[in-house]
Amino acid sequence: MGKRRCVSTTENKPSSGCCGVKKPKLCPSPAGSVQPPVPHNCQPHEDKTVGPGALTPLSRPNGITSGREQLVVTAEMGCYCFDVLYCHLHGFPQPRLPRFTNDPYPLFVTWKAGRDKRLRGCIGTFSAMNLHSGLREYTLTSALKDSRFPPLTREELPKLSCSVSLLTNFEDVGDFLDWEVGIHGIRIEFVNEKGVKRTATYLPEVAKEQDWDHIQTIDSLLRKGGFKAPITNEFRKSIKLTR
Repeated sequence: MGKRRCVSTTENKPSSGCCGVKKPKLCPSPAGSVQPPVPHNCQPHEDKTVGPGALTPLSRPNGITSGREQLVVTAEMGCYCFDVLYCHLHGFPQPRLPRFTNDPYPLFVTWKAGRDKRLRGCIGTFSAMNLHSGLREYTLTSALKDSRFPPLTREELPKLSCSVSLLTNFEDVGDFLDWEVGIHGIRIEFVNEKGVKRTATYLPEVAKEQDWDHIQTIDSLLRKGGFKAPITNEFRKSIKLTR
């Protein structure tokens, strides 16, 4: 047991697969990322070491910004996710409520492991949830119920990093290219080759991390959403895209 050290770096229907897959050596803007804490009786410790301010201000939940935006996301949100997971895996009572805002936001929690930051879970919701209950719920959902991965274990805790993404300012766009790599997350809606409507999502950091351009990102997202037919530019134009 000891002091927790937090280091900052920089989605009620769940939506998974938002983070893509880390490129094998060929081959979630996350709001904040922290390294694993060592909880003291699963209570937040007052003494935190937080990295330099790579976190960016978010607008309020209704998307309205002011001349002086307040910083919504904090490294403490990631620390809280670690506390929730630690307590669950060790059978302890859940940690006390955190001090950060409880305003409602659409949110995602992402877990990565190891030095190469391999994706180990990413699930969230586009429905705005109060942050205290939302982060607690999706911490465990993303860590234990992402169907792409086995559930996280106690042994993995020291090797994990966590990102919390709060999503704002949803905009439907008419052109599938009308978004910026590294700035916007995107959600696409399309009808597959069997006539079934499907959706798929990437958080803002995915395309940049994978070094993809717009077309590569859209095509990857289509495949992730289960589209198996050849992808033509005409089909890309039929996609409904929200950034």
